[in-house]
Amino acid sequence: MKNVKLNVNGMSCGHCVNAVEGAVKEAGANGKVDLPTKTVTVDYDENKVSLDAIKAAIEDQGYDVA
Repeated sequence: MKNVKLNVNGMSCGHCVNAVEGAVKEAGANGKVDLPTKTVTVDYDENKVSLDAIKAAIEDQGYDVA
């Protein structure tokens, strides 16, 4: 398992947290958003899902991943 912290711009509320965490889960990983720091910590199996796919899933929800 790999662990990475991503900066996610555009999050401002509980709905944003749910959208980002849901997108990460749908991509095949586990994510925990820290709204005050605008980050999401992601645990994923690189043999099952790529980091690019996780970032794309978040961006598909309308957020910018830095």
